[in-house]
Amino acid sequence: MLVFISASLRLKSFPRSLPFPLSIELPSLKPKQRSGWLFISTSTEAPPQVQDPQYFIRIFCNARLHQNHYECELALVSTLKCCSSSVHGRQLHSLALKLGLHSNTFIQNSLINMYAKRGSINDAQILFDSCPTLDPVSCNIMVHGYVKAGQLDNARKLFDRMPDKGCVSYTTMIMGLVQNACFREALAVFKDMRSDGVVPTDLTLANVIYACSHVGETLNCQMIHALAIKFFLEGLVLVSTNLMRAYCLCSGVGEARRLFDKMPEVNLVSWNVMLNGYAKEGLVDMARELFERIPDKDVISWGTMIDGYVLMNCLHEALVMHRAMLRTGLAPNEILVVNLVSACGRLNAIGDGLQLHGIVVKKGFDCYNFIQTTIIHFYAACGMMDLACLQFEVGVKDHLESWNALVSGFIKNGMMDPARKIFEEMPERDVFSWSTMISGYAQTDQSRMAFELFQKMVASGIKPNEVTMVSVFSAIASMGSLKEGRWAHEYMCNEFIPLNDNLRAALIDMYSKCGSINSALQFFNQNRDKTFSVCPWNAIICGLASHGHASMCLEVFSDMQRYNIKPNAITFIGVLSACCHAGLVEPGRRIFKIMKSVYNVEPDIKHYGCMVDLLGRAGLLEEAEEMVRSMPMKADIVIWGTLLAACRTHGNVHIGERAAEGLAGLAPSHGGGKVLLSNIYADAGRWEDVSSVRRVMQNRRMERIPGCSGVVR
Repeated sequence: MLVFISASLRLKSFPRSLPFPLSIELPSLKPKQRSGWLFISTSTEAPPQVQDPQYFIRIFCNARLHQNHYECELALVSTLKCCSSSVHGRQLHSLALKLGLHSNTFIQNSLINMYAKRGSINDAQILFDSCPTLDPVSCNIMVHGYVKAGQLDNARKLFDRMPDKGCVSYTTMIMGLVQNACFREALAVFKDMRSDGVVPTDLTLANVIYACSHVGETLNCQMIHALAIKFFLEGLVLVSTNLMRAYCLCSGVGEARRLFDKMPEVNLVSWNVMLNGYAKEGLVDMARELFERIPDKDVISWGTMIDGYVLMNCLHEALVMHRAMLRTGLAPNEILVVNLVSACGRLNAIGDGLQLHGIVVKKGFDCYNFIQTTIIHFYAACGMMDLACLQFEVGVKDHLESWNALVSGFIKNGMMDPARKIFEEMPERDVFSWSTMISGYAQTDQSRMAFELFQKMVASGIKPNEVTMVSVFSAIASMGSLKEGRWAHEYMCNEFIPLNDNLRAALIDMYSKCGSINSALQFFNQNRDKTFSVCPWNAIICGLASHGHASMCLEVFSDMQRYNIKPNAITFIGVLSACCHAGLVEPGRRIFKIMKSVYNVEPDIKHYGCMVDLLGRAGLLEEAEEMVRSMPMKADIVIWGTLLAACRTHGNVHIGERAAEGLAGLAPSHGGGKVLLSNIYADAGRWEDVSSVRRVMQNRRMERIPGCSGVVR
């Protein structure tokens, strides 16, 4: 309706022009035509003939015949509004020039609008630049045209210099910024709008709320909510629904549900937004309760509920819900099928996945490339590489993602040679292709192959990303080659590959395992203020522990609290190992105690193993044995072996015998345990027991595998 707004704003420019509602007073129009003009101005739905340019052209010709200039202008504007192509628009532009109407501001703005709407932004700009002065209406049209054409910089430049910005101007600019994911800039424009005293509409607030939800600031959402209440816009379903969505993303579903319950009008979109909030939070029971109350469920409602079950790995419930949806007569869309097939792959539900594959073929979804990729992933995840290859063969061969899925499937099943063969046959490779192969070699202890492939990737001109570099540094750490590590780090910096916490952790781990703990610590100190997760902290803690720097390890652990980084199970393994190697019994006891009481981290068998080792090294063998007996899980070979070794060190025969008995119960042929027990007896002078143990070893033909050392060049 931009043309009609322009008409009302342009009365002062040419006083002989009249807005549409008054055009019914003109005597030159027949009654039927007059009713048509009235309908345009008072209803949002135009009759079919009004959408036809020929209808207005007939009015235009009739007006010219009676020399009615007013109706000529109005008919030309309406024809421009509904013309179907730029070709027709240019013909109308030529007509306006011929009749001398191009200087009419009303018609000029309509021409600019026509070109902008039809994608001829350059023509619109030429016409706009020919205007003698800037006016808000033409500026609004051009800003919207620039946004639609993806020329956001031009839109912003014009917006900043246009006069008399109003609600339409600000809303258009905010919408353009939001559509291009410039959320903070959109909020800044909105602040300028409020500073200028311009009152927002529901459409303005809907876009501002959307920006707030992506910025993730709850305070902004609450301020916009207060503003909506102030301007009596909270009750509008567009505003309330967007507020609900923002609260779900920023502050949880509690505030969103309170707003939902107060909404005077609720549509299906509102129901689905609230349902999605519960599903994403994993609150499937509350989501199901809300789902049952939705009056007219659509595919999105069913899909959201099914997705909630899939996220919680409740595949049975998701499939039951899917069958219930089919009974209602609704057909699944391709996104829903992809989610279900992916879940079947993750949970190794082969039978259900095969049935869903049948639905894919029956519904014709197999024509979508991303569906083919999902099915390949499913068969690969279930270890059925023959069917994955068959799906690849019957699919489209020029789809890169399908090639990548097949390569990834072979690697996940430990089949590196077939993976490399497919990799070499690929018609093209992207960063994901290279990263997958490099990661496969790194994970299968073929570190040198991983590094050589990375060098080929660099030589081919493909720029690696963060995921690639994580695998590369992992491979270098396994190789223990500091020279290659420094080269890869320098390359990453020169190529401006952005750092994330996983990559920071990989770098720290690489320097630590390559023997340069000082470089690891220096890099960590340079980046500790930029970390958001526990990964880099774990890497430096474990690195310091393995290098024997127990005091520094405990200092870093203390710093985690100041940075509000919550430790996890790996953190405590590193800290307890440091205490163990340094003989710090009391700090070790305290840290083991606060694992559960303060950080709610349940100790597993590795944490108990660290404590048994710590107590055993300190000679507290009775306490170590009591810890083994009181563990919530059964002791494994490592723990009994650790206790037995401590008994040998401190000469405790009785506990050593019990430890050897526990070890023999798990591994009767374990030769190392018998050797330790024999040495304990020998140290105590119990030679008959020594002979007895050695006879058992000879009769059972036990062998102790000798240790070995290697040199990294």
